Amino acid sequence: MKLNNLFYILIASVLFISCEEEFLTEYPTSFITPKQITDASAINPDLQGGTVAGIYENIYKTGTGGTTNHDDFGQRGWDIATDMLSGDMVLGAKNYGWYSGYSELTSTVDYTSIRNYMPWRYYFRIINLSNIVIEGLGGRDNVPDSETGRHYLGQALTTRAYAYFYLTQLYQDGYDPSEPILPLYPDTATPNVAKSTAAEVFAFIEADCVAAKSLLSDYSRSSVSSADKYVASTVLAYTYGAQGKWAETATETAIVVNDSGLRVVNRDESVYSGSGDTVGGFNSVNNYAASVIWGTDLTTDSNMGLVSFWGKVDYYSYSYAAAGDGKIMDRGLYASMRSDDVRAGQFLNIPGHPVDMFPLYKFYHEDRVFFGQRTVTADYFYFRYSDMLLLHAEAQANLGNDTAARSTLEILLAERLDDTTYLASLSGQDLIDEVYLQTRLELWGEGKSYLAMKRNKATITRGPNWIDFAGQSFSYDDDKLSFEIPEAEIRDNPYINGQNE
Repeated sequence: MKLNNLFYILIASVLFISCEEEFLTEYPTSFITPKQITDASAINPDLQGGTVAGIYENIYKTGTGGTTNHDDFGQRGWDIATDMLSGDMVLGAKNYGWYSGYSELTSTVDYTSIRNYMPWRYYFRIINLSNIVIEGLGGRDNVPDSETGRHYLGQALTTRAYAYFYLTQLYQDGYDPSEPILPLYPDTATPNVAKSTAAEVFAFIEADCVAAKSLLSDYSRSSVSSADKYVASTVLAYTYGAQGKWAETATETAIVVNDSGLRVVNRDESVYSGSGDTVGGFNSVNNYAASVIWGTDLTTDSNMGLVSFWGKVDYYSYSYAAAGDGKIMDRGLYASMRSDDVRAGQFLNIPGHPVDMFPLYKFYHEDRVFFGQRTVTADYFYFRYSDMLLLHAEAQANLGNDTAARSTLEILLAERLDDTTYLASLSGQDLIDEVYLQTRLELWGEGKSYLAMKRNKATITRGPNWIDFAGQSFSYDDDKLSFEIPEAEIRDNPYINGQNE
């Protein structure tokens, strides 16, 4: 018992250091090392619990990109940035300057910019923490004897795969399997390595996900904050889709669509219906438990405030959106909605109004009091059932299975439109394009438009309500839509001395 208590204390120390130190820096000798964790975990796998908790905390906490910037708050911050890069989310004003570099398409092309460093640091921090757990439990190919050990290892493999997947999307213009793009760190032992090819990185992600699914096959999570086998399948499906492996994508998405027990958010849940509505707002993973694959249940203990997704997007939170720096829908995208689409009601549609195109009825604190939410308790969604349903339809359409794709798409649209009969006339590229459009409409503000833009090799045109480049078009592989390898990495890693082409 004394030994266990000692190691719990040591694990707490590791978590503290992991949160404070740069990726791949040496740990002070006064704290427990990864090797010590490995040795200790062989005796007691429960010791990895603190580090696993630290991984999940890093996904939503402020400063995880290594700065005090007010756009540095984990995954949902990058969801905003990428929705802007994909052209679907507009920076409505520049009163405070946050996200202006994405609107202007300047931050991404300057490798000295802190905003090239922030996602690199954020995702590699997740990788480093995941590696501590993976090493401690014997590596990807190990199957720990204890159920706890298997589940912790599966979760860490999933989070490592998730982080590497997003890095592939952010730091490569378009998928080229032969292009060296990222350093691969299977463990914490080697401080610097050269870039691996995209094919090698994607194969690494796939192997992590496959192993994770097996390890998590009997895992029943207590909270949507934890990664289970369906989160692993979701990451794997996105990984296949990014490579155009449509048969594999269709197979993997089908697992989530058919076996998870989740469902589409219905029309009553998708938009605020009026006074007394307590369901909508995409603000509670508990209210949407039937449709959430992965998310975070934020509480007052999470200590989140104005620097948060809600602060940036929600008119009813005490922060930037309410102060005039709205994150709003592209008017061109809004105009693409059919007249009977309930999702049009998620946005204020009053041209010239100060909050025109604000998501007043999609993302809102439940009290709906202007400046009301100061301590953020509204939750974060990372993956929803609709993600996989739409990707399933996309895969089917790309495989030429038009009938199946239309049927899959109709599952969603039956909850969004009064009349879905137009789907019967769609086939081939027209059907693929429709799935892409519906992905943009359904998942607006959720960071999936960027992924879809790259999968579809799309050219996006900014609508008339943009401050910057209104009416101009950008191809998915335009250098301005992806990030540069940051100056710090090129300076500190002797094996990386140039940008991805």
